[in-house]
Parts: sequence; C-alpha cells; structure tokens
Amino acid sequence: MEPAGAAVFNDAAYPGSCQLSIWARGAPIAFGAVRHRFPADVLLLITVVFWSFNFTVVKYALTHGWEPLAYSSVRFAIGALLFSGFTYAREGSLVVRRTDVLLMTGAAAAGIWLNQLSFVYAVRLTTAATVALMFGTLPIFVALISRALGQEYLHLRHWLATIISFSGVALVALGAPSGLGGDLGGILLGLVASMTWAAYSVAMGPLMRRYSPYRISAFMLLVGSVPLLASAFEQLIRQDWSDLGPLAWGAFVYSLFFSLVFTNIMWFTAIDRVGAARSSLYANLQPFLGAFFALVVLSEEMGTLQIAGGLVIGAGILLARRAQPPAPSVD
Repeated sequence: MEPAGAAVFNDAAYPGSCQLSIWARGAPIAFGAVRHRFPADVLLLITVVFWSFNFTVVKYALTHGWEPLAYSSVRFAIGALLFSGFTYAREGSLVVRRTDVLLMTGAAAAGIWLNQLSFVYAVRLTTAATVALMFGTLPIFVALISRALGQEYLHLRHWLATIISFSGVALVALGAPSGLGGDLGGILLGLVASMTWAAYSVAMGPLMRRYSPYRISAFMLLVGSVPLLASAFEQLIRQDWSDLGPLAWGAFVYSLFFSLVFTNIMWFTAIDRVGAARSSLYANLQPFLGAFFALVVLSEEMGTLQIAGGLVIGAGILLARRAQPPAPSVD
C-alpha cells in the first residue's frame, strides 16, 4: 500500500501482536455526514480501492514528467499540513509526550522517509503490478519484526507462512516482464518499502494506547515530510513544472487527496465504528487490486509465474491469519 496514510490492524488481523498501522493519507472535510450516510464496510471498500489504484496513478505520474522525489515530497508536505489541520480542529491539540518523541521520530523516518524513497523508485524501476504484489509481504514482515523485538512468539504456522510468501515473491521476481536482471532493483526496493512500513507499524503499537490514530498520523506526516523534502531538494529544482500535462497534475491531485487525505479520514471513521480486526480483511485486498488496476489501466504484462507468485503470496497471508485466534473488534 502505498505508504503513508493509515490502516490500523490489531493482533487478530496479522501475526504480530502490535497494532498495525498501514498508511495512505488525510485532509479536512466534513465527514460527519459521511459517517452516518455510508455503512462502515462501504467506507472500507472505497478506501482500499483508492489505495490500490494509487500504484497505477504513481506509475503514470513518474512516466509523464514527474521526478520521483519531487512528486512524493510535495504530496506529503501538503498532505501533512492538511491532515494536521483536520486533526487539530478535531482534537484541539497535536501535542505528544516528550518520552514518545524519539520513538515517533524514528518511526516517521522509517515509515515516511525511507518508505517513500524506496516506494517511488520501486515503481519507477519495475511495474506497478509487481510493486503492488510486493506489499503482500507486509504482514509477514510485521510478524518477523515483532518476533525480533520479542513482542511476539511465532508458531510453526507463522514460519511456514513466511516461507510460502517469500516463495511467492521469488516467483513474481522470476516472472518479471523485463527478466530478473531488468526488474531486480525495483523488486528489492519494493520489499524494502514493505519492510519499512512493517517496522513503522510495529513501532505504532505502544503509541496506539496513548494517542488517537489521527494525532499519531499528523505527527508522523509532519516529521517524515522534513527529511523527504530535504532529499528531494535537487529534484525539486530540476523539476520542469511547465512540462507537466493535465493528466500528470491529475495524478498528483489523486495521490494527494484520494490516496492520502480523504482515505485516511474514511479509514479511521470506519475503524471507529467496526474495529481494526474487521477492517484488516479489506486491507488484504490491496496488493491484488493494485496489480489488477495496473494490468487493466496501464496494460502492464503479467506472466504465468507472476500470477502464480501473487496467488502464493495470498496463500501465505491466509495461513498467517489462521495462525492467530480470533479476537473481538476494538470499537
């Protein structure tokens, strides 16, 4: 999922015992009416569809005039200001404890800065469908990082799910349209993007007990946007703004509002009503919907090996979920 926005899952959803926060973006709009007009499941489905389509949108933008870091940094900077404004209007404060600043800053560095650096270049170097499938490894990385930090004990089923999922990744890589050598850099960066998002998600677990997801997201976006803008300095100067066509600007607007701003608010609104565990069922669709949109809209190719790899990754996700006993939703 394109990193930075937020999907929140608890331990009923994925093997890790932490709450999993999977980004996507956010900004101020009147959502009171939306909350009552649309069922939570409709909001969740719309959000995941928007996030899934963003893989295709970003690929289009990067092949039609946008410099990768210019695109990502400007989008996140604007999104951070909009979502922080929304959060301040909703909660009256953005303050966090001093003792949490270091953890949150480190999480923002991984989940926003490093994640976006790897994500945009992954999309640039390989197909959007391939990157989308790489994000199917997210729950596996969450489980492994949770285990490494001593937060979770992994049963045999978890390890089998890990082996199965990464076998699927190998199939996706071997079946890449440009061959393993041509797409290897993008595939590896796609895995780095998934892994950094997983590390960010694990770090979010303890914070969810003290702050609302809105406040955490606002802090992360603001802090993570700073090094992202710094990294993009040369590309921001080099970016030919006059050369961007209407569709390239449309892609930027979509990624800003429909993948970062509105979706963040819709997702949190739905989670507030039905809980994180139920919401995570929809998030599992993102890698496969992302690949589907890329194939249909961009006419990307996906061979038999990549299709098989996607199915194997999905089997790993299902196996990992079955390893965790059901838990009540958190309302």
